[in-house]
Amino acid sequence: MPSEKDGVMIILSSPSGAGKTTLVNLLSKKDNFVTSISHTTRNPRPGEENNKDYFFVGGEEFKRLIKNEEFLEYAKVFSNLYGTTRTPVIDNLNKGKNVLFDIDWQGADQIKNKKLDYKLITFFILPPSKQVLFKRLSNRDMKDKLIVEERMKQFERDVLHWINYDYVVINDDIIECHKRIENLIDAEINNGYKDYDLNFIRDHVEKLTC
Repeated sequence: MPSEKDGVMIILSSPSGAGKTTLVNLLSKKDNFVTSISHTTRNPRPGEENNKDYFFVGGEEFKRLIKNEEFLEYAKVFSNLYGTTRTPVIDNLNKGKNVLFDIDWQGADQIKNKKLDYKLITFFILPPSKQVLFKRLSNRDMKDKLIVEERMKQFERDVLHWINYDYVVINDDIIECHKRIENLIDAEINNGYKDYDLNFIRDHVEKLTC
């Protein structure tokens, strides 16, 4: 049975290109924090390693895991499947480790709906502007303009899910953004002061969606 000594689940979601993976990697360097490694059917990007960044699997293996109900959550994102297996997450939480999730809003919804007996903190990461997001996507490994355009269109839909998260953080500067998230996690775990302005976030979302 879960107890006060158990770890905390921390979800980071964002539209593609807003920086959640970099932020998860920074947070994972904290003592007692581990990153949940997702399974995916997409091909590795340059520099990504199997069993470290993702478990890269074929479609049939992914379907087998779904059939065996091994996923805590799974979703289709840009024609590829992504999923988090339950056992390693629960094992780490029971050992008192805080588990970080780099997943989209679909996966976040599924984990919330599971109503597991562990504390859950959710963050939605947004870019400072659509112009900055477009630049980040164009400078990534996405030289194909059609791919960038597809992700910009998806951004318009993804950003609407910000309201379902505990906190929304704007990634203008990665170091500052990381600090803000770290402070909010500490405040949540230790019942401290939460420096968070919801009205500021609402105004920023309006600017992104107008």
